[in-house]
Amino acid sequence: MVKAAFDNLAAPTPRNHFTVGIYDDVTHTSLDHDDEFDTDRSQVRAVFYGLGSDGTVGANKSTAKIVGEQTEMHAQAYFVYDSKKSGSMTVSHLRFDPDPIASTYLIRSAGFVACHQFTLLDRIDVLHLAEPGATFLLNSPYPADETWDRLPSEVQQTILDLGLDVHVIDAAGVARGAGLAGQINTVMQTCFFALVGVLPIDEAIGAVKAAVEKTYRRRGVPIVEANKSAVDGALAALSKLAVPDCVTATQGRRSPVPPEAPDFVQRITARMLAGEGDLLPVSALPVDGTFPVGTARFEKRRLASEIPIWVPDICIDCARCALVCPHAAIRMKIFEPDSVEGAPVGFPTKAFRSAEHPGLRLTIQVAPEDCTGCGVCVDVCPAKSKTEVKRKAINMEPIEEHLDSEKERFDFFASVEPVTLGTLDPSSVKGSQVREPLFEFSGACAGCGETPYIKLLTQLFGDRAIIANATGCSSIYGGNLPTTPYGANNEGRGPAWSNSLFEDNAEFGLGIRVALDHQARSAADLLQDLARAVGADLAAAILALDPTVPVDDATIAAQRARVALLDERLAEIVGDPATDSDTRLLAERLVPLTGALVRKNVWIVGGDGWAYDIGEGGLDHVLGSGRDVNIVVLDTEVYSNTGGQASKATPRGAVAKFAASGKKTAKKDLGVEARRYGDVYVAQVAIGANDVQTVRAFAEAEAWPGVSLIIAYSTCIAHGIDMSRSMTHQRDAVRSGYWPLWRYRPAVGERVRPFQLDSKDPTMPVSEFALQEARFSMLARVNHEHAADLLALAQVDVDERWRYYRQLAGVERSLPSLHDDGITPVEGAGQ
Repeated sequence: MVKAAFDNLAAPTPRNHFTVGIYDDVTHTSLDHDDEFDTDRSQVRAVFYGLGSDGTVGANKSTAKIVGEQTEMHAQAYFVYDSKKSGSMTVSHLRFDPDPIASTYLIRSAGFVACHQFTLLDRIDVLHLAEPGATFLLNSPYPADETWDRLPSEVQQTILDLGLDVHVIDAAGVARGAGLAGQINTVMQTCFFALVGVLPIDEAIGAVKAAVEKTYRRRGVPIVEANKSAVDGALAALSKLAVPDCVTATQGRRSPVPPEAPDFVQRITARMLAGEGDLLPVSALPVDGTFPVGTARFEKRRLASEIPIWVPDICIDCARCALVCPHAAIRMKIFEPDSVEGAPVGFPTKAFRSAEHPGLRLTIQVAPEDCTGCGVCVDVCPAKSKTEVKRKAINMEPIEEHLDSEKERFDFFASVEPVTLGTLDPSSVKGSQVREPLFEFSGACAGCGETPYIKLLTQLFGDRAIIANATGCSSIYGGNLPTTPYGANNEGRGPAWSNSLFEDNAEFGLGIRVALDHQARSAADLLQDLARAVGADLAAAILALDPTVPVDDATIAAQRARVALLDERLAEIVGDPATDSDTRLLAERLVPLTGALVRKNVWIVGGDGWAYDIGEGGLDHVLGSGRDVNIVVLDTEVYSNTGGQASKATPRGAVAKFAASGKKTAKKDLGVEARRYGDVYVAQVAIGANDVQTVRAFAEAEAWPGVSLIIAYSTCIAHGIDMSRSMTHQRDAVRSGYWPLWRYRPAVGERVRPFQLDSKDPTMPVSEFALQEARFSMLARVNHEHAADLLALAQVDVDERWRYYRQLAGVERSLPSLHDDGITPVEGAGQ
């Protein structure tokens, strides 16, 4: 493409304005380029396809260092990521050559191609860069003699056409055997050295082990030895694939999106998902840049090797599995028995346990192609079999055994008519989980601790929520293209979402609230002036409901119906030639504002890097504003999105970037700072520790007609824990006093004790909790005495904070306020 620009300059009449790299069929400014032109002469050109967090990129960085430092060859490594979090596709480009490498572009013809995840073969063309006779290394979950027949027909045909030398290994099996479930990097790295030969294999293995020692020594001897064991087991498990002389596959690569996907998704989104977005002509893209919402449901990434399977006979209807699922891949519905007539064979249901609603049925269903296989649902399930050890009401099982049947069941499940909205109390766990999530199948990490809170927010208030989202993990998995996880219900209503900067998100959200209130006042004034024209009764009914005051679902539905009737009457007035000019002008001004007559929630969402650090000043401004905004801080205690830097939310003793020897100071208590304003509702929650308190806190925050702040403990891969136990770990955080649960509920006109502790006295030492996490334990391994000192101070932090909270819980307080009502305490919360 660069050559095309030079060729244009050399032309007799060069184009003065041009584009290159896109196909501009609208203004016709594109330069033609020669796809065959290539200056890359590197001796070794290798491309590796993997998934984020499977270790592929790390292994290839290590490989480039080993070759560059231990051979006479020059090394170059480029890495391509998409903008989702871990579990998304990565492509590594490695070049090695005796001469300096001047190629400043990605590899276009590779002599070595590795596919580290078998499922990628079904999604994209991983062999399109392979040159004739190239070596192809494949991580296959199947034995070598079965792998050929498992390949899509397109892959088989390419192998035959190019005469590829194919080698397979069950790297995941080798890793599991070494105690490294899910981490295949050192296994595949060893196979690369064996097949390419840039180093004698004994030297290469020694170099890989040395890199393992350097990389993992802070994580402890067991991790180092497990990786070395994986290296030793790699070559014995590597096999050359016997390639027949014809294609034997009966199925080809699946379409990037299902056939029922809408036209836009089929024409544009699908090509982007297939890695062909650069081939789309300009004319294919929307003129105004608008992309449809709710398209993550069509992506079907199939990341999981195991998925949760529901056992109705054991289930106790607690709804915890659905509540904590980070990707909304587990759904719960309650319905009338006749709603499942015509269900697929074996579609599971059970009687719903409820004295208030007898005769209803319940189903828990997984979306198999959207599940990431994190296992959090199984971890939180309290229902255990009385006859079979370790069997619960939901269990992880191999996806291959269930994929087809669960796909059919999920499709049917989506069509089942649930009970009427409001049948169950939405502020209860069960009531919240029978509501449709309007945030689903995001690109967040498997086991993410943030997304359950966002999903819950959309289940409770999504049809009327406006979200101001600070930059961070939540803006990446929330606003990523080509698909988006935020969707709409069957009435077309869903969250309106926008991402602001790191430093001004609180002010951004406050501005939205101010604008909404101004629109509501303007609309009310105009409607008052038009009362006779639209009907006095209709105008009075609409104006009787203040859109700035929180109300329930039924009240909002009734107001929407009235506003819909108002829209019809306004259309008649504007379209009637007999309408006088003054009335028509008023009606035309009211038309775009009628939506403001229906209640809207403003939610300001972001992480601790925003709330504790970069956006702290703006957040404090909003806390002191008295405006009706709801703030959710997804507290991972570190800058998760930018690589794990310490923030003021990072606890004492934790290792992070800029705190390599453990953070010396205590975590800032943001909640108590907000409480001092007196009129701010504050809740500190952990969904895995107390789901009832979490759901109630969201309901109470929305009901408070002023500023509310929810600080949500969010486990993260940056903590260095087994993310399948993410929610259990939150429970331990609360038991140790590391993360106390509490709510501050402002009261108006009466003396009450607004500060309520929702967790019990600590029963676990902080060190016992903290040392479960790599961010604490790695310091203990390299500097035990210093780590012990910091953890001792952290214990003092916890003890002193708990003593202070107990004192706050006994303080009575009465506040003057312009608000009409305080919050009515919710019975049972925190019990």
